[in-house]
Amino acid sequence: MVVNQLSKTFTKGSVTAVKDVSFDVKEGEFFAFLGPNGAGKSTTVQILTTLIEASSGSVYVAEQDVTSSPQEVRKHIGVALQETGIDPGLTGREMLMLQCRIFGYKEKEVKERSNELLRVVQLEEAADRVSGNYSGGMRRRLDLALTLVNRPKILFLDEPTTGLDPSNRKSIWRYLEKLNKEEGTTVFLTTQYLEEADYLADRICIIDGGEIVASGTPEELKRSIGNDLLVLRFHSEADGIEALRALQQWGNEGDMVRVGAEIKAYAQDGTKLMVDVVRTLDQSGISIDNMNLTSPTLDDIFLKITNKEASKGKGVNLYGE
Repeated sequence: MVVNQLSKTFTKGSVTAVKDVSFDVKEGEFFAFLGPNGAGKSTTVQILTTLIEASSGSVYVAEQDVTSSPQEVRKHIGVALQETGIDPGLTGREMLMLQCRIFGYKEKEVKERSNELLRVVQLEEAADRVSGNYSGGMRRRLDLALTLVNRPKILFLDEPTTGLDPSNRKSIWRYLEKLNKEEGTTVFLTTQYLEEADYLADRICIIDGGEIVASGTPEELKRSIGNDLLVLRFHSEADGIEALRALQQWGNEGDMVRVGAEIKAYAQDGTKLMVDVVRTLDQSGISIDNMNLTSPTLDDIFLKITNKEASKGKGVNLYGE
């Protein structure tokens, strides 16, 4: 998959949702596409899956141009969007059999493929119940099975585990991992759960304000903001604000972001940073309730790169990056 200088402007309101976005996804890769609400994730997915047209740029999916050959693209992809396309009046088995027939399976193959997918998503016992009575997790699993009917080369999943409990979420994780690693299916995932991307993805692309702001493997992204994360907790938000003002008076290599009564500081040498921070706050007469030195997570990367708290006046870059 190759995306080059992709843009999308909606004429109503003249809103540019995607701005000159470029990236590629290798065959067999598990690729995660992250971004805050309104960043342009879903718009990009809709273009890649031929549901809407781009304003400019080029997109090739399964080596096919999505603009000139949308039907060819659709033969090679499976798509599970945020809203499931499940008929509440049909059973899980009936929906799968219908989907198989739409894709041209012979009658014997319809039954075999439907039963196979029911086993895959663990819905055998509920197969003959109407899907309107399924739980949220069961509907998600059925929707996933429907996207797999045609054995897609590329599977697009737009926040597939939103609203699921941890058990159902991790059950879907395990299956997606198997589908990718054992069967070689390329997976393009958008998600709001950063631990999901950290666990599953080979490579991550972060979009914010319609533009790509970072990309790389999970480990590369973590290293990009420092090897260490120092978390400082104060008694109140007012103490956190005062502490951040005090820390602005000296320089070091790293970044700091305040969220409420907590300050997160990123650095290559967390031990040195900790000594400097403690000395500065002690000289300023500011008490720390709790301090913890750990490694950055994708949540920390997301906060720093998209700079959401800073945009609200709650964060500051101390070191001029």
